[in-house]
Amino acid sequence: MCSVFRGIKFEDCQHSKAVGFESSDPNFSVRPDGSVYAEQEVANLSEPIQFMVTARGGHDPHIWETTVKLSNPLSREELKQKRVKIQVIKFPRKHQKSSSANGLRRQKRDWVIPPINVPENSRGPFPQMLVRIRSDQDLEKGIRYSITGAGADQPPIDVYNIDPVHGKMFVTRPLDREERASYHLRAHAVDMNGNKVESPIDLYIYVIDMNDNRPEFQNQVYNGSVAEGSKPGTLVMKVTANDSDDDTTANGMVRYRILSQTPHMPIPNMFTINSETGDIFTMAAGLDREKVSQYIIIVQATDMEGNLNFGLSNTATALISVTDINDNPPELTARTFSGEVPENSVNVVVANLTVIDRDQPHSPNWAAQYRIASGDPQGHFLIRTNPVNNDGMVTVVKPVDYEQNRAFMLTVIVSNKAPLASGIQSSLQSSAGVTISVQDVNESPVFPTNPKSIRFEEGVPAGTTLTVFAAQDPDLFIQQTVRYSKLSDPANWLRINRTNGQITTMAVLDRESMYVRNNIYEATFLAADNGSPPASGTGTLQIHLIDVNDNAPVMMPKEAQLCERANPRSKVNITASDADADPHVGPFVFELPSYPPSIRRNWTISRISGDYAQLRLRIPYLDAEVYDVPIIVSDSGNPPLSNRSIIKVKVCPCDDNGDCTTTGAVAAAGLGTGAIIAILICIIILLILVLVFVMWMKRREKERQAKPLLIDPEDDVRDNILKYDEEGGGEEDQDYDLSQLQQPESVEHIISKPVGVRRVDERPIIAESQYPVRPSLPHPGDIGDFINDGLRAADNDPTAPPYDSLLVFDYEGSGSTAGSVSSLNSSSSGDQDYDYLNDWGPRFKKLADLYGGGEDD
Repeated sequence: MCSVFRGIKFEDCQHSKAVGFESSDPNFSVRPDGSVYAEQEVANLSEPIQFMVTARGGHDPHIWETTVKLSNPLSREELKQKRVKIQVIKFPRKHQKSSSANGLRRQKRDWVIPPINVPENSRGPFPQMLVRIRSDQDLEKGIRYSITGAGADQPPIDVYNIDPVHGKMFVTRPLDREERASYHLRAHAVDMNGNKVESPIDLYIYVIDMNDNRPEFQNQVYNGSVAEGSKPGTLVMKVTANDSDDDTTANGMVRYRILSQTPHMPIPNMFTINSETGDIFTMAAGLDREKVSQYIIIVQATDMEGNLNFGLSNTATALISVTDINDNPPELTARTFSGEVPENSVNVVVANLTVIDRDQPHSPNWAAQYRIASGDPQGHFLIRTNPVNNDGMVTVVKPVDYEQNRAFMLTVIVSNKAPLASGIQSSLQSSAGVTISVQDVNESPVFPTNPKSIRFEEGVPAGTTLTVFAAQDPDLFIQQTVRYSKLSDPANWLRINRTNGQITTMAVLDRESMYVRNNIYEATFLAADNGSPPASGTGTLQIHLIDVNDNAPVMMPKEAQLCERANPRSKVNITASDADADPHVGPFVFELPSYPPSIRRNWTISRISGDYAQLRLRIPYLDAEVYDVPIIVSDSGNPPLSNRSIIKVKVCPCDDNGDCTTTGAVAAAGLGTGAIIAILICIIILLILVLVFVMWMKRREKERQAKPLLIDPEDDVRDNILKYDEEGGGEEDQDYDLSQLQQPESVEHIISKPVGVRRVDERPIIAESQYPVRPSLPHPGDIGDFINDGLRAADNDPTAPPYDSLLVFDYEGSGSTAGSVSSLNSSSSGDQDYDYLNDWGPRFKKLADLYGGGEDD
């Protein structure tokens, strides 16, 4: 009898009475009845449990194997209980009669295939058989087998195939676990008619990993840093390598180690690496950036858990930079420094302090800062740091005076911008003495009070002594002479004594002058010594001028307008201006003079306020005219000053609103009746002259039109000359005497004529240029050549007049040498056709009508 366990046959052809089972996993055992038990605690419960079971017959040499897979293992507490029954595998015994109470019956077997493990990169030969699938009904009827899923009929296609008759499944080519680690197929069994015989069965194929991939670092070069002076065990950086093999096996388990370190200072193994994580740590103390600023570490990654005999390796480079800390204080290169400065100089470098710092250049640990500890209580000096070379530049920021301090002894302390690292002591070379000598220079004379202000009343006469404006020479140890001169005196009022600086006036001081601002007049003077080189200083004198009442008030406005009839709205507001200052100005007093009497008879003034008054008509009516009204204005000075001013008042007729009408405005424009009449007469005379000129022009035009025309303007086919302007002596020059242009009858006339400009048609006495002679019967085609020859002769004639002149080529009339053309007439005989004149345009239309009309015309 042949037995099948879930699709896998265990055949006992000898019909053994007993079958023995062995488990490949010591944690599990199989009893003779097929029961599987857990023998001890299982450590890993996160993945399915799988092991092999082998079956042997008592006297049969054949061995049957199957795989048991526990996909849902029990909990750890349950597995701790030994001999817990997990699964029962029943193998059918020899068929016995059913009458026996304990006899066994043939049972329906399930169709189950255990997982299949295939190593990657297999060398074949291919196709390579993996498993045989058979149904227990294949003896009774024909069965056809097939597989479906990824790797069979789905991408990647044709990795696996199956013999449809015998059920043998093959792999057709090498597998790559890194490309695909597992396959899930389904096997189908149908009869010859395509009817399903068995339910589809799942086939799980696992690709077994091989160590065919080296570890690969994420970067070929890693950059890290560690501070100098770091303690052992300080984390520096981390390197990482990945292996594409299965990391659950030794194939993908990577281990790290350091191959080399460059340089080997201070010891060859300054760093160590965690073999599993790739973290690099410091191993020893003694990192000093000033000695070694960078280390080059070669790191090796090896799989197979670092087994150098069987594992695959790869390397990468780790660059470890040692970062700077402030462990070196700055040190001045000398204990004393010296310099010198001219007195009164500012922003001048007087000494240069050099310093040494072994820390990283241009970092806060290296940058020096200087401080003056003593020797400069008034702050004359400041030390600036040169950012390029870290030197200290002692600069004078406040002028020094040789007469007060001839030398300075400074104590300077230098330090870094960043504080020193913990445990580092300051150097003794961080302080030094600086001696600054002051050089004496010729200083400019100085005015003790500048500007100097004095007060004087305006009107001081010329020659008055105002003050002594003297300067002092700061050079106490040098005997020098100071001389004075004037730099600026806008009004030229002052004079200064060259020796002692005494100021006197050259003219009267006037507070109301345009050169005085806010009652102050300013003048600038120069004091120069005779040193080498000479030095000079300037001083300003401010003269505050006290006002006196020396300006009479001036009335405003100068012109006004009033209605000829007195009414409440007909008034003029007047005021006054005074160049003086308070109290020599208002209130002002306005009054009319007593002479002439007509002033007070016609006008009156009433006071409005201290500075304003009103001028009105005293009488009810005053003729429209311009009146000069004198007004006396007095200020409030002591003594007061008065001024007689004239206001021109235009008296005119007004409308209902009190405004002058147009007629009234013309009448009151300041002209009398006689002047207006004279203006009107001049206008009439001008109009008469214009009328006479127009009539004369019309008469001349009629005379021109009355002269008979040689040809009808409509028949004139020539281009018309447009006259745009006149030249010469005027209209009278247009009546030319054409007889003067004719050729004279005799040569005596030319000889008797006095020397002067002759006419162009007079024959010169000297030899003349030979002008061409026109033939008596010229051919019409020669007229162009005749004119060009005459023009060429005229250009070469030295007796020809300059500029544009009338050149006579031939004469007509009584003086002409040519014959008469009266014998020429037009003949109507002949066959000439004049119809072509119609094609010449409108200017030849008349000729076409006269000659081209034919017999009908």
